[in-house]
Amino acid sequence: MNNSQPHTTRLEISMDRQTLDVFVDGICKRSFSVSTSEKGMGFTEGSLRTPTGRFVISEKIGGDQPIYTKFVAREPVGTWNPEEITGDDLILTRILRLDGLDEENANTMDRYVYIHGTNREDLIGRPASHGCIRLANEDMIELFDLVTPMSEVQVMPLTKKRGRILFIDCDSTLSSIEGIDELARLSDPAIFAEVVNLTNAAMNGEVPLNDVFKKRMDIIKPSKSMVDKVSQCYLETMVPGVESMISRVIEAGWLPVIISGGFAPIIKPLADHLGIRHVEAVPLNFNELGEYCGYGEDYPTTRNLGKNEIIRDWKKALLPERVVMIGDGISDLETKPDVDLMVGFGGVVQRGKVKEGADIWIEDFNTQEDLTDLIK
Repeated sequence: MNNSQPHTTRLEISMDRQTLDVFVDGICKRSFSVSTSEKGMGFTEGSLRTPTGRFVISEKIGGDQPIYTKFVAREPVGTWNPEEITGDDLILTRILRLDGLDEENANTMDRYVYIHGTNREDLIGRPASHGCIRLANEDMIELFDLVTPMSEVQVMPLTKKRGRILFIDCDSTLSSIEGIDELARLSDPAIFAEVVNLTNAAMNGEVPLNDVFKKRMDIIKPSKSMVDKVSQCYLETMVPGVESMISRVIEAGWLPVIISGGFAPIIKPLADHLGIRHVEAVPLNFNELGEYCGYGEDYPTTRNLGKNEIIRDWKKALLPERVVMIGDGISDLETKPDVDLMVGFGGVVQRGKVKEGADIWIEDFNTQEDLTDLIK
């Protein structure tokens, strides 16, 4: 008579160590290097952050597929050539789909958070994913064969402070223009004058940002072609010294994040040019003809103190050692309670309240003492 009991397999993922340990009957049998989210830990849909807590493996997908199989919507769609260079976050080889057991992570299935193979094996061992847990492809095959559906998974949250985040405004800081004013300029002179007055009133703290944001967009109703033109304007009007400044802060180990009341699709080309991977800015919506269909009205930077909300989310997600904000407007100055240092920038426009309230005031990225020395 066979009295043997089935083995219990449990996975434990450490975001601090970037490892996945396989426990069989309570004994660690195997350990793999992984890559969790570059943006840290979090539970909000669309945040691209890795959820933490208790999970089970709800599905095992791709067990009969060859290594480097590409999956889209969990269906095989061909294979990836390891010599292919792509910036896409590919889901390769195998998928272990996670289902959250805690109240906070109960939306994990809807967020499509997986353990999977990746085309970025060079980044394994450090946070780099878009929310999933990545493994090297050969490791993924081995792990897949070690677990069963309903195996338990524990994702341990970050506990160690590390890294430094530099939040930086875009309009009148990285670029000498105000994007929304340039959208208005493409409309007609009357609209342009009205929108500029509203923008200045908000940036000077004379009226709440909440009051003017929707009013400006209802006036302009920008098209996709207008957005493309203003994106080019951002590139053509970079503030002198910005490229070298961003290069230096990245080299010094800072993570730069653009945080703006401007529009994400307009700012993204500038961010890409500067090597800034993260943009926190307002979404814009267009139909198939490129006609305006609204904006993200609930996005935090459309309202006063919205930048503070975003900064607090990043701090909670990454546990940074130091956080600095650079910007020219009242919405940037408002972040002062949530950062370690608020740097006011007056190289394009000088706002008295910002100059008076900032911890540090600078007017020139070229001749100013190296920013990395000022903010360290």
